[in-house]
Amino acid sequence: MTPATPATPATPAVPGTGPLSRLVALVHTLLVVEALLLLAASPGAAALLLLGADASNLPLVAVCLLPVGPALSAALYALHRRGRDLADLHPARAYWRGYRLNTCAVLRLWAPLSAWLAVIAFTLTHFALTGLPGWYALLLAGIGGASLLWGAHALVLASLFAFRTRDTARLAAHFLRHGRATLAAASPLVLAFGLAVLFGEALPALLAAPLLLSLLHGGRPVITETAKDFTA
Repeated sequence: MTPATPATPATPAVPGTGPLSRLVALVHTLLVVEALLLLAASPGAAALLLLGADASNLPLVAVCLLPVGPALSAALYALHRRGRDLADLHPARAYWRGYRLNTCAVLRLWAPLSAWLAVIAFTLTHFALTGLPGWYALLLAGIGGASLLWGAHALVLASLFAFRTRDTARLAAHFLRHGRATLAAASPLVLAFGLAVLFGEALPALLAAPLLLSLLHGGRPVITETAKDFTA
């Protein structure tokens, strides 16, 4: 009679690594990152509240939005390095590390982009005074949209890689020509714009962390190609 083969003992589940734990970890990370993002951007937000809703204030709006760039960059950094189990959650530490590392590099891209978009917005809001043909307004709007998409790529690259400013700008322009990556970057921007139009500017701000996570998810091809082809 053949002796029975002893049953292999089941491998015990590691606490904190199941689907529910990963979901809780994700929600925790999003909440912490969202709170820190709002805190880091609060100086500019407070200044915006003091400005009237007048198109002549657009240059000042660009100045008020300067703290938003580093805040978004730090959020991308923290979300990219988020822990996936409850035993390894340090989103606040990752956020402030990203803020410290990326602020200067991001501002060198964010400041001129904000100024450029302010010029476009100011021109469009005063377009009737320019005497230019109507197609020029459409051209300006298209340039503004392309600039936003370039900015989305540049923000992701500057948040996750330590390139020189001009190299980041060139890479962002390079990926702007990649239709799939650019379409993925456009999705959270369009969603944020739609939410702002329908429900006010506060809602996209409160959902900034999930929107940035979507931007990261859509930017995986950009991140992968950059790490493979443009880093040592």
